Amino acid sequence: MRGRAEPVAGHQESLAEACTVIRRLWTAEEPFDFHGTHHRLTGAFAGLKPVQRPHPPILVGGRAATTLRVAAEHADLWNIPGGGDIEDVAGRSRLLDRHCVEIGRDPASLVRSVHLPVDVDRPAAVRASVGQALDAGFRHIVLGLPVPFPEGIAQWVAEEVIRPSAG
Repeated sequence: MRGRAEPVAGHQESLAEACTVIRRLWTAEEPFDFHGTHHRLTGAFAGLKPVQRPHPPILVGGRAATTLRVAAEHADLWNIPGGGDIEDVAGRSRLLDRHCVEIGRDPASLVRSVHLPVDVDRPAAVRASVGQALDAGFRHIVLGLPVPFPEGIAQWVAEEVIRPSAG
C-alpha cells in the first residue's frame, strides 16, 4: 500500500501547488517567484489577465479524500461522477464539508457539481437521479449523454429530463 499512496499523495500535492500558481498568475499585479516541491517559477507573471473577476472559477474533480482536501483549499467548484450511488456521492460531499470547516472555509462557498449518466431508455430514472442529486445539495448537474449523440438529444433532454410533460 505504501508504494501506491506515495505517488498519489505527490499528485495531490502537485495539483494543490498548480492551483496556487494558476490563481496567482491570474491575480498577481507584479512578477512573483514560487518554489514548491513540484513546481518552481521565477519571475512568473501573466500580462493578460482573465476578464472574469476575481478570476475564472477553479474546478477540482474527484472522489478521493486527498482530492477533496485540495478542493476544499483551492476550488470554487467541485465535481464528482455520480453514476448511481447518490449515498456515496453525498457522503463525499459531507467529507468535503469537514475539510472546509477544518481550514476555516464556509462549505456553502464551494459549488457542488455531479456528473450523471443519461439513459435515453429510462427518462424517469434520469429525472430521479437529478432529483436525488439536488436533494443532496448539488446545484450543478452535468448530464453525460450517450455517444454518438442520438438525433435530437438536446430536445429529448429538455422535454424528458428538464421539463417533462405532466401525464
